[in-house]
Amino acid sequence: MTRILVGTCGWTDPALVSSGWYPRGRRDAEGRLRHYADHFPVVEADSPYYALPSARTTRAWADRTPDGFRFDVKAFSLLTGHPTRPAALPADLRGHPRDEGLLTEIWARYAEAVDPLRRAGRLGTLLFQFPPSLAPGPEAESFVRAARERARDWPFAVEFRHGAWWHSPRTTALLQDLDATAVGVDTRQNLPTSLPPDTPVTTPRLAVVRFHGRSPDWGTGTKEDRFRHTYTPTELAEWLPRIKTLAAHTEEVHLLFNNCCADAAAQAAQHMQDLLTPAHSTPS
Repeated sequence: MTRILVGTCGWTDPALVSSGWYPRGRRDAEGRLRHYADHFPVVEADSPYYALPSARTTRAWADRTPDGFRFDVKAFSLLTGHPTRPAALPADLRGHPRDEGLLTEIWARYAEAVDPLRRAGRLGTLLFQFPPSLAPGPEAESFVRAARERARDWPFAVEFRHGAWWHSPRTTALLQDLDATAVGVDTRQNLPTSLPPDTPVTTPRLAVVRFHGRSPDWGTGTKEDRFRHTYTPTELAEWLPRIKTLAAHTEEVHLLFNNCCADAAAQAAQHMQDLLTPAHSTPS
């Protein structure tokens, strides 16, 4: 039976920590992750997008979570073509030209850092979120292919933030050829920056959906503006037929909530888990 795993995009967001979701006595680094893993079986590790983690850190993540728990790990920003501050790079690489050699070295260090999760059986997928500036076309396809080639032995998922990717008939074939999971999204519709909620299944191994909230400020404004949203039961229930379709074609489905203001993501994840419980046995 397909495993449908529900969780949130991150577990250390300051707004979540200050919301009171973590009980007294479980607010240190170890306590937070163990408490989170008591409630959800999957989490997105978003901190590696901002800075390369250490293998010691990811080894601790593995040690603090049970068998069957999954981490979907965001790729470092430079690897996905996002603007990257020099201070975010390792100190010895800050003067290096922004060229293929730098990307190769950054990938090697990123892979080494994430490897403890893979060896422990905790890695769900690497998540490559490409920026809105990456519009579909031959040059963009080459960039995505190059990223996949570096990560050729790793599970690989792709979220495109430029909506035109999903209006191109080439996209599905590209991701299937790359053995890359297409990441579905939930955002507010009918905005210039809206993304379609329906994406194809491109690998039999995994489907991923990221719930970004339905803020009218999606794509503009501050982080809080873009992601502030409290999902209603009706909005979550709308997704059940889509989730059923994903589950019919994959071995595992990850549903990750990114409406990260206070504990809104954790509450939405719990509601979705409750909705799925009668029909699916979802580990917790």
